[in-house]
Amino acid sequence: MITHTGRALEMSLILKPGTSWDDVYARCVQVAPEAFHEDRLLNHFGGGWSRSGEPVPATTPVDGTTTAGPPFLDFDVAGRAVVAAVDQHVEWGNVPLAERKARVSEALDALTEHRDLLSLLLVWEIGKPWRLATADVDRCIEGVRWYVEEIDPMLAGRAPLSGPVSNIASWNYPMSVLMHAMLVQALAGNAVIAKAPTDGGVSCLTLATALAVRSGLPLTLVSGSGSELAPVLVGSSFLGCVSFVGGRDVGSSIATRLVDSNRRHVLEQEGLNCWGVWETDSWDVLGTQIRKAFDYGKQRCTAYPRYVVQRSLFDRFLSVYLPAVREVTFGHPLAVASPDDDLPELDFGPLINDAKAKELGDVVDEAIRAGGVPLYRGTAASGRFLPGQQTAAYLAPVAILDPPRSSVLHHAEPFGPVDTIVLVDTEAELLAAMNASNGALVASLACDDEATARRLSADLQAFKVGINKPRSRGDRDEVFGGRGASWRGAFVGGSLLVHAVTEGPPGERPYGNFPSYSLYPPT
Repeated sequence: MITHTGRALEMSLILKPGTSWDDVYARCVQVAPEAFHEDRLLNHFGGGWSRSGEPVPATTPVDGTTTAGPPFLDFDVAGRAVVAAVDQHVEWGNVPLAERKARVSEALDALTEHRDLLSLLLVWEIGKPWRLATADVDRCIEGVRWYVEEIDPMLAGRAPLSGPVSNIASWNYPMSVLMHAMLVQALAGNAVIAKAPTDGGVSCLTLATALAVRSGLPLTLVSGSGSELAPVLVGSSFLGCVSFVGGRDVGSSIATRLVDSNRRHVLEQEGLNCWGVWETDSWDVLGTQIRKAFDYGKQRCTAYPRYVVQRSLFDRFLSVYLPAVREVTFGHPLAVASPDDDLPELDFGPLINDAKAKELGDVVDEAIRAGGVPLYRGTAASGRFLPGQQTAAYLAPVAILDPPRSSVLHHAEPFGPVDTIVLVDTEAELLAAMNASNGALVASLACDDEATARRLSADLQAFKVGINKPRSRGDRDEVFGGRGASWRGAFVGGSLLVHAVTEGPPGERPYGNFPSYSLYPPT
């Protein structure tokens, strides 16, 4: 609508009808009443749902309203859950592979039937825009279906572990990382334990677990504080493997608990993933990738929050970077102009909570006060919000040139929509800047000469290196791991995920980073 002055009137947005939290939770109660009570969520262990545990208040980052919180178990109840999972592990290990495949396939059919409900839970609990929420669910379903079809040769000559697999994962990918791993672990013959992330995703995981256990899968889902449950979910001698996805601080703590054991482990930790720009003129390609790199506000382990740019190319880099970052869209993932409108196509919604948004905002301010140059600072006014809604968890895109060494932005992943840009003059400086975090999961080089790019990539401390393209965890048969401090234990992806949670021939040396050796597959 245009006024007589020619300026567009801002149209008030509304919440898409049928997508409110109350509507979504009511659907969960209807679909899985055994797991969702009117007043609270339940934990699942010992083959049944339990009201044990005290629900912890929770709010959605989308607008700050109340949602269902995780029911925290204490040490004793969590210990009983692990013992019950051990009994399930023994029974499940005797189930033939053909039947395991049939049961997992049945569970996948149920997840497919309720795909949109699972996606809406991700929107409300962790703030994913609809496009990214549905992609998270779809990647889980499609990825596990691939394993159902391909797992037979992966299991040749192998057996389940001696005990259940214990999973502790961050909140950002409840389906495509955590539930995907759980279903493959069960497919390989293991009982599975998962701790629901405290910061978000518990309702989505609860619904997915409810649908899966109806097919007879041996899944345990518990909630609680990390310090209270770590002795049993990490330290229990009954466990066959500990799988962790998260930050370096928690990962190091878990590694310390495992140091005196021979227990199988998979510890995926963060790193500062960098995109180097060196001797390139392919600016159109890079501009497209800059915009896409803001998906989910860079709240993912394979995000690229650092650009290391050849100084002589900095003006050209800015000419594509600034237009790309100005096009980034963010806001309420369920806000529409009209009831019949599709959900908006946003690059990201809120950060995981308002505390994280404030913390990162303070880090940005501190970096600028200490000498970092603000190249771009978006404003909340450019976001897409409902009238009067709380926006404390939202942070507009930011770009800082040369963050000072005193700032955490110099060496650590921000896990939010903040880019840092470092200028270099020599190849040695490029490599040093891209290796600033002592290991990373991914890295990329924008470089027109492939021979130069491959030569430089050989000295990058990243598990995967892309040339003029981003790298990610990958799906199906693509392996995944990390170099340096970004990964401890067995690597995963494709057959390596199955091998990480099964016993192979005597003397087998799995691919991974272990205290006594590191062994890398071709990447």
